[in-house]
Formats: sequence, C-alpha cells, structure tokens
Amino acid sequence: MNKQLTLFFLFVISQTFGQIPAGYYDSAQGLTGYQLKTALSQIIDNHTVYSYNDLYDIYEDSDTDNYYENDGSVLDIYSEKPNGPDAYEYQHHQNTCGQYSGEGDCYNREHILPQSIFGSASPMKSDAHFVVPTDGYVNNRRSSYPFGEVNNPTWTSTNGSKLGANSTQGYSGTVFEPIDEFKGDIARMLFYVATRYESEIAGWGSTDMLDGTADHVFSDWFLQILMTWNNQDPVSQREIDRNNAVYNWQHNRNPFIDHPEWVDAIWNPNPDTTPPSVPSGVVATNISDTSFTITWHASTDDRGVASYDIYLNNQLAGNTTDTQYTLTGLSPSTTYSICIKAKDTSGNISACSASLTVTTAQAVNYLIDESFDNCPTMSFVVINEASNKNWECIGQYGENNSPAIQVNGYQEDVLSKDWLISQNAIDFDNYNNEQLSMFLAYAYGTTPLEVVYSNSYDGNGQPWLFNWIAVPNVNIPVPDGSSSTTELTVNNADISAINGTAYIAFKYYSNGSPTRWTVDSVKLSAEYSNTINQYIAGNINIYPNPVATGHMIYIQANDLNINDIRIYDMTGKIIPVLFDKSTKTININRLTAGIYLLHIMTTKGTVNKKLIIE
Repeated sequence: MNKQLTLFFLFVISQTFGQIPAGYYDSAQGLTGYQLKTALSQIIDNHTVYSYNDLYDIYEDSDTDNYYENDGSVLDIYSEKPNGPDAYEYQHHQNTCGQYSGEGDCYNREHILPQSIFGSASPMKSDAHFVVPTDGYVNNRRSSYPFGEVNNPTWTSTNGSKLGANSTQGYSGTVFEPIDEFKGDIARMLFYVATRYESEIAGWGSTDMLDGTADHVFSDWFLQILMTWNNQDPVSQREIDRNNAVYNWQHNRNPFIDHPEWVDAIWNPNPDTTPPSVPSGVVATNISDTSFTITWHASTDDRGVASYDIYLNNQLAGNTTDTQYTLTGLSPSTTYSICIKAKDTSGNISACSASLTVTTAQAVNYLIDESFDNCPTMSFVVINEASNKNWECIGQYGENNSPAIQVNGYQEDVLSKDWLISQNAIDFDNYNNEQLSMFLAYAYGTTPLEVVYSNSYDGNGQPWLFNWIAVPNVNIPVPDGSSSTTELTVNNADISAINGTAYIAFKYYSNGSPTRWTVDSVKLSAEYSNTINQYIAGNINIYPNPVATGHMIYIQANDLNINDIRIYDMTGKIIPVLFDKSTKTININRLTAGIYLLHIMTTKGTVNKKLIIE
C-alpha cells in the first residue's frame, strides 16, 4: 500500500512500529543473506494454528476497512478502490461463499501463494499472514496463476486488477496483476511464506513462481517483480495494523512489514546502487484544454528499468511502465513544467529529464454532448410532422454498438416527416471556433438526412413553419438503396459561420424510399469568448475559501444553473465528491489539506476555481 510514503523512510533507518515485542528480532541482528532468512524463520515458524473457518473471525481484526471508506466493511484487495467508492462491499460473516456467478456475490479466502502448491496442508492453509479475504469471483479468476505485470489484459476486475500475459522479461505465461495500492502488500506476504516455511518449501517442488530451493525460493523473473513491488509500494499503516492484529492471534509476525529493508538484505546483499540513465526526448502531443500526452525515449540500466515517475510542476503526478503518459484534469490556457525520472528494479532513481514546458489549449465547452446512453432523457426533442415513424431510442447499433437514436421506415413506403431538434437554442455569438461531431449509420432506401439550423424557430414544436438552413461543412451522402449498413463520422466540422441564436436539428423527410438512419455521439464544442468567460467567473463564488478539512463548501451562482462540479488535485487526478444541486453544497470530508481545482459546469459555460483546504 502506498498511502503513507514517509513510513518507508522511517523503516529504512530501522525504526520499528506498533506491538513488536522487545528483543523479538535480536537473534537476526547483524546478519545478511540466507543466514538472515534462516534466523527469521526460526523466530516466526512456531505460530499458533487456527482452523480454516477461524480465519473469518481473524479478519474482523485484521481486514476491516478503517482506511478508505472507513465503514467497517471487509477490506478486500481485489475490490477496494482507493480513490473512489467501491463497486460492492461485504460485511464480516455475511455473504461468505457459497456459489457465485460474478463480482459482488460473495467473499471467501484467497491464498496469496496458491494452496494447490502445498497441497492445502496445515498450517499453511489457515495462516492469516498470507490468506486474505477477497471476492470469490475474482479469487476464482486469479486461480493459481502467478502474480505479474499485464499490459494487455484479457479480463479486468471492477477495481482494476488484471488477468493476462506477463509483460516482464523471463516469463510470458498468464499472470494476475493487482492494483498498485496492494502490490507491496502481496510481495511482503510472499516473502513471509518463503521465510516462515523455509524448512518445507523445497518439498513443494518448482513451479512458475518457485525454483524448488529452500534459500532462494523464487524463480528469477518472479523475484524481480516482488522486489520491485516491495520497493515501489512501501509499507503503510494498514499493513502495520494488520501485522499486529495477526500477531495477536497467531503469535508470529511478518518481519518484512516490520523491516522491509530485509528483503534486499536477504535476496540482494550486494545491492545495485546505479540509477538508470536520464530519460530523454520528452515531447508533448494531443494537447487539449485539460490534458496532453507526453512521450520520451526509454532509459537504460544495468539491472533493468522498472518504471518512470512523471512530475508536474515539481510534484509527482503519476507513474508508468510505458514511455508515454497522459496528464488529465488540467486547467485551460495554463503553462505546466514536466520532467521524467526513471526507476530501476532496485529502487534507484535517475535525475530529472530536461524540463519540458507545455501550455494547455484555450477552454473548450460542449454546448451539446449527447451519447443517447440515457435516452429518452437527452439534449434533443423528437417532433413528428407526418406519419408515425418517429425517432426512437435503441439500445445498440450506435458508435461501438452503444445506445443511439434511430428513425426506421424500412419497408413502409409512407410519407414520413420527422425532426430531432436541440432542446435549447444556442447563442453562437457568445462562442468561438464552434465544431460539430457525430456518428451516423444508414441502410436501405434513398431518403437523405439533413443537418440544419434555424435562427427563427421559436422552440414551440412546429419547426416546418420556420426557415432552416444546412449546417455548414457537414456533408452527408445520400443513401444508394443498399441493404448493407454504412457507418460514417463527422469529426470537428467547422460551423463557426453560424451567427446569432440558433437551434440545431436532424431533418428526415421521406416519401417512397425510406432509409434507416442512426445518430449517436453528437458533440458541439466551442471556445468561450472573453465576454462569456468573464460573465461566468464574475457570477460564481465559493465560500468559505480557504476552508477547514471536514467542512462543507457552498457555491453562489447568481442567475447561473450548475450542471455538475468536478474536483481535481494538483496532479490532475479527479477526486470523487458529493455535490448537492438543490443546496449548491459540496461535501469535502474525504479531502485532505491542500490546493484543489474546482471545474464548475453551468448552462452558459464552465469556469475553474481554486480551492484551498487547511
């Protein structure tokens, strides 16, 4: 777990925590290599053994969520979402497996080292130091696969744990990758197994993970992953608390939580101290108003590069094993400084790359952003002028087979006049660089679909009484009667020639050769004019600001209606919060002290405000 990085440095200088008995590790002091491992094995190998069913009682003390939702639920490393609400939760002793058909059905006991390796024998089967509560379905998907790194998953759990081919050197088989938050936890559990069961483990034979020895224990490729995870994901308070809780039951400890530096002392007594080469060739692409992608040349290292740290304005913004990274949640028209550091498998870190300065684009607003996923609630109004062939919501056949809206007169050669018109008129004079995008599909018939606008339509439901003009630069072919479905996209068509206040509409007029038209992913983007930006900014205030942690903040919006609010930290990560539209309040009890960006979306446009929490 990586919640409290400072704890790692406390451990490095060999301080210890919590309930470690005085003198517990005395016989291991001054040792390194496999001698240290054997000494630790002798300290921890005679633990109090409980039954397999007793684990559920132990979990009440060792695996209760007092750290994320802090709600007393079962803390499951395969379903916990550290930065947002979990997709499902379990209460202790309720919904234990049992049968299951998907995630969220029940929870059971996951052996971090699969019990098939040691034949489900005792005391390994019920050793709470490496048998943890997890969702039954995800446990089953992990099966007996090794842990590893996955670039192209074949399956992903609701919290982001992945199944797929291993992407690190030395092994290409199927592996299971937990989320970053728990990688160090898992590595230290496996180092515990290798040490606690030193006298038994060689008899378990060699597997994809184990090399069949009592001292080295792990296959080389697997050991490198575990050591990397131990370095990259330091011990947190949750692990310390869990170690203490299991000790209170079993009367033995996981020494690698108490002293994570002993991993290197045992398996790497002559540690690598050479950092990787400095990343070079850093460039930015796909620059938008709130994001951009950076790429760079790979670093080199004598042992192997493990990952890269990305720094945004001298603050750590993210980490990746790839040579590209997308930064999101940024402020429009803002200049950022970027640098990259490389980490090797031993935890050495390179100097920062040459700094790259990137300025985000001017703010872009979506005046229409309709996916039709919540149809019939949408940004358009359906109006029937003639016949009963209306635009209708459908659950598929849209972009990437998503929900869409469709008018379908196939095999019904009757007069059909149907309109799909924007709910609200748009004042184009308030914006610049208006661009229209959409997904379309058609089959059968020769009836065209027109995309039109009107400055005269009054919005009262009789569009045929008003003047409509073709939207500029949107060219849609006339169907040729083929029964095959043709898909096409309109990407960022420039419609800035439209002036004044106008409605946008899809017009379908058929009289004898009907076509099935499908519309999806309609987006009308625009840049705010300085006037509208100043108007929005001047009419929105947040208070109190600064605000103390745990308090509510209030939004004063005057005559503006707020559609939604998003909060980002200074690394660009979105922070889940609860916004109450009726009271215009935001619950910030999950935010820690710091500086945040409020992205406030109104009916007239969007504005960013800085929030300070003390």
